[in-house]
Amino acid sequence: METKKFTFRRSDVIIVGSGAAGLNAAIALKKQGIQDVTVLTEGLTFGTSRNTGSDKQTYYKLTSSGTTPDSVRQMAQTLFDGGCVDGDIALAEAAVSTRAFFHLVDIGVPFPCNRYGEYVGYKTDHDPFKRGISAGPLTSRYMTERLIEEAKELGVRILEGYQALEILTAPDGEQKKAIGVLALEYKKQEPTYAVFGAANVIYATGGEAGMYKTSVYPTAQTGGTGLALRAGARGKNLTESQYGIASIKFRWNLSGSYQQVLPCYISTDENGGDEREFLEDAFPDAQSQLNAIFLKGYQWPFDPRKTRSYGSSLIDILIYIETVQKKRRVFLDYRRNPRCALTDGKMDYTKLSEEALEYLRESGSMQELPIQRLAAMNPAAIELYRSHNIDLAAEPLEIAICAQHNNGGLAGDCWWQSNIRHLYPIGEVNGTHGVYRPGGTALNAGQVGGIRAASYIAHHDAALAPPDEQQVLAAAGEQIWAAMEFGMQALQRGGSFDMAAERAALQERMSCCGAVIRGREAVQTACEEALQQLHRIEKEASLSTPLLLGQLYRLRDLAVSQFVYLSAIRNYIQQGGRSRGSYLICDPAGEKPLGSLPEIFRFVLEDGTMLQTIQEVEYAQGACTFYWRGCRPIPETTEWFEKVWQEYRKGAAFQ
Repeated sequence: METKKFTFRRSDVIIVGSGAAGLNAAIALKKQGIQDVTVLTEGLTFGTSRNTGSDKQTYYKLTSSGTTPDSVRQMAQTLFDGGCVDGDIALAEAAVSTRAFFHLVDIGVPFPCNRYGEYVGYKTDHDPFKRGISAGPLTSRYMTERLIEEAKELGVRILEGYQALEILTAPDGEQKKAIGVLALEYKKQEPTYAVFGAANVIYATGGEAGMYKTSVYPTAQTGGTGLALRAGARGKNLTESQYGIASIKFRWNLSGSYQQVLPCYISTDENGGDEREFLEDAFPDAQSQLNAIFLKGYQWPFDPRKTRSYGSSLIDILIYIETVQKKRRVFLDYRRNPRCALTDGKMDYTKLSEEALEYLRESGSMQELPIQRLAAMNPAAIELYRSHNIDLAAEPLEIAICAQHNNGGLAGDCWWQSNIRHLYPIGEVNGTHGVYRPGGTALNAGQVGGIRAASYIAHHDAALAPPDEQQVLAAAGEQIWAAMEFGMQALQRGGSFDMAAERAALQERMSCCGAVIRGREAVQTACEEALQQLHRIEKEASLSTPLLLGQLYRLRDLAVSQFVYLSAIRNYIQQGGRSRGSYLICDPAGEKPLGSLPEIFRFVLEDGTMLQTIQEVEYAQGACTFYWRGCRPIPETTEWFEKVWQEYRKGAAFQ
């Protein structure tokens, strides 16, 4: 492989990533007059949007049916109330939600409506209204399929087989600006380097899934946050992620009807023997156990507030004890009822709470067995697993507590522009969400972010030409050569650096110390180990073939991400942060949800004071600098039409 050789192209806008957010951004740019748009992707069938879902994957939007009053301001307030959320971003996500949603309807995403055109919603987690809607288990897949079709119809240039390695930057006063992307191209026998000059870069690489061992992210999703952090982009709310119950043979969220039909939870030893219904040890009676299982359907993410008084998140803790501490395996069995639900060997519906009983009755799901109830309530949920060679009617489903979504990510303003000018992180890679968020807001935020970024670019940079090769080399040549040199040195060392073992150690560390259960000492040790691993990768990595270059660059970026994420968790704890969101911070001064639980589950809930502040972080050369600031409030806006019209004509709407 020749050193310091690359191809060069340029485009007005480079979009890195081809999920629902990136594709929608490309479409929005085209529709607003930016014609030279290029999408770089490792593969159109990769990523989270294309390969993830739940029993009925939710899209969150402003209410568009019924008699319940709703407004943009109310939706913005719901998002803002999640904590650690900027009000201007919340307002934008609420205001543009209907535009984004009906665009999806228009291109053929099969969201259901009634005969009068109302798109009836339902209540999702952390949602005071009924703003959730779904096209079934594969909502985001349908979105990407339709968005790909529209992007191709509009002539968006889509280049598959490219792995981004660097966001190229240049000085811009006291700031930086993005001027392009360095990538590996996989279309030839060996990977080659490719440089792209761009007037603007939209970054849509999804969540940092590759950090975790126990994960419900699709295996085709890795993430690209570390790459952006190395370029100088700020991170925001990196402490905040969601974790919950998911299947592990086929990675899928087990929310909604998967829980509401009341399956039987069992654990076994590693060989499948010594079967136990382990929930029975913790719950005092049938109703409390069955109610917790039922509520887990729409209280899916682990939430430390819901661990006490036999709440639904106590189940997550009990699964964690079985799988992590006892090294046992846990399954959901849809072929039988929980033993506590039986009277004389039959399902006894009198043991259910009124809420659960009414739900099952109204859903026509009062059959004898969980699999029968699921077939009546949501047959697509069964078919989904069957399509992946798992028959819920014939075998139990192995589960774990898995990383599912990063609420935090890269920082951006209300136009999704980062602290690096002309760089727009959109979708899950952007940390627009805070501590709590309604289910389905991620899909809305991704669509809105693409529209907002495209609008700003169209109204500010339509005449801005992308830099040519000489301009890119003059500004970012050292960055390009350093990135290439990292790969070339690894090849020159030869040998067999065990990247699989390094990545496994990295993932084990994150799932153990930086996920659902966190401890001060464990996080401190993990930070030190993560930095040591990063230095080892940078200085000692060796490759026997250029075919492994992409894996090495990816491993380095995951190591950067892990160090920064763990450092953010450590900094939060040092600032007095306590359990909140979807994680528990061990605290000897706290209380256990249940007296019989191990001491590690003592914790104190965060009292809400830190929900009004946001943690941001910058990474440089193995060190993190943290910034704490107050949340920006929801802006007060005028509702006087003539004034808005006048300001719009002057271009004020795009400032």
